[in-house]
Amino acid sequence: MPTVKFPALMKYYVDNQSEFPVIGNTVSELLENILVRYPALKPHLYDAKGDLRRHFNIFVNGVHVRDLNGMETPLKEEDKVILMASAAGGGGDLGEI
Repeated sequence: MPTVKFPALMKYYVDNQSEFPVIGNTVSELLENILVRYPALKPHLYDAKGDLRRHFNIFVNGVHVRDLNGMETPLKEEDKVILMASAAGGGGDLGEI
């Protein structure tokens, strides 16, 4: 079964685990199965319309799902799925530092 890896800031919602196996034939199904086990995670992943939050990125074996088949990206037993929240800020010229 695929393994999912969570960012440190979200481990609280998944019993303080940084990674664990989850059943899922697609990325969407994997997320649904995570939410069955950890329903408190839902508002952190999805907005009020039920869409994945804009600041959330999902990678399968190091490739962003937008470069694959999105939420319908098929998963294999040995796949590694990484959930990552984008960091905001910056915008200044690093040459000024």
